[in-house]
Amino acid sequence: MHIEVRDLNKWFGDYHAVRQMNFTIESGQLIGLLGPSGGGKTSVLRMLAGLERPDSGEIVFHDRVMNNVPPQERGIGFVFQHYALFKHMTVFDNVAFGLTIKKWPKERIRERVMELLELTGLSGTEKRYPHQLSGGQRQRVAFARALAPEPQLLLLDEPFAAIDAKIRKELRTWLKSLIERVGITSIFVTHDQDEAIEVADEIMIIQQGQLEQKGTPWDIYKTPETPFVAEFIGESTILNDVASLKGFESAAAWPESKALIRPEYIEVGKFGELSLKSACERGIVSALHFRGSEWLVEVAVGDVQLKTYRPLEREVLQIGEQVEILVHRAYMFSDQDHWVQENALKEDPMPIHI
Repeated sequence: MHIEVRDLNKWFGDYHAVRQMNFTIESGQLIGLLGPSGGGKTSVLRMLAGLERPDSGEIVFHDRVMNNVPPQERGIGFVFQHYALFKHMTVFDNVAFGLTIKKWPKERIRERVMELLELTGLSGTEKRYPHQLSGGQRQRVAFARALAPEPQLLLLDEPFAAIDAKIRKELRTWLKSLIERVGITSIFVTHDQDEAIEVADEIMIIQQGQLEQKGTPWDIYKTPETPFVAEFIGESTILNDVASLKGFESAAAWPESKALIRPEYIEVGKFGELSLKSACERGIVSALHFRGSEWLVEVAVGDVQLKTYRPLEREVLQIGEQVEILVHRAYMFSDQDHWVQENALKEDPMPIHI
């Protein structure tokens, strides 16, 4: 299903929940709505589903304006955060519920339910009740039930929030594979960056009712278009005076700008490990965080605290140890502009505008 949203607005009393929002979603895409709580993500999802009506603007499915079309006529499957399964019904009856309401023939219902149970890895559970299933299995039943009526659009409201971390990670991979096999346009709400980056084809970052940026996870991470996106995605340090660092003295020409420095923009090492000595700062390790595949190292450089990564194969640093640190680049932003500033003491001294 191809979706177009034009100048969408939604008010709840005096609260402007969705502000003049515009976007397009191509058929078959898996889109993640990402942003802080209360930013408007679920309001957008509910308007697409027909559970809320926009105060202005248009929601268009395949060139048809859907504003006044009731939810049951929109061709949508909806997966809720807390499963919303019928406790008194078996897995089979839960999945078949929408088909029974639509009065499908019994044999066709059985074929569709068994097909979906196999597709979602639930074969053999059709006679069980929800309380006899794990959290991951219950969420798969919810997916199967939403897919049963063959919707053109699948909407998911924080579908993994009620599941423990290990199962949640497994279900992310499973969901992406499932959507690719089914080929259905899908939109899911999440506040989990890792989830959005791992699962979505494209991410829409929403905050205070506004669409800040829409793009692939890599594009959003590499070239954030607004200061909010730059701060929201990934771990970073915001500096008001990046000109105090070696190689960034020219940033003094933009006194109103700030600098965002991501961990991967920085190298840290014991004395003698790093090249480009003229560009290195001296600092003191203030904290170490083991991340499984690497260390997250916090270093104090004067009054500035910087974060960077250190591979496990390198000698482990110690808290309080003096180290050298090399800042390769910074993401600069102001109210009027944003760009990437390379360290002038490296080979490419010119700022790259994005």
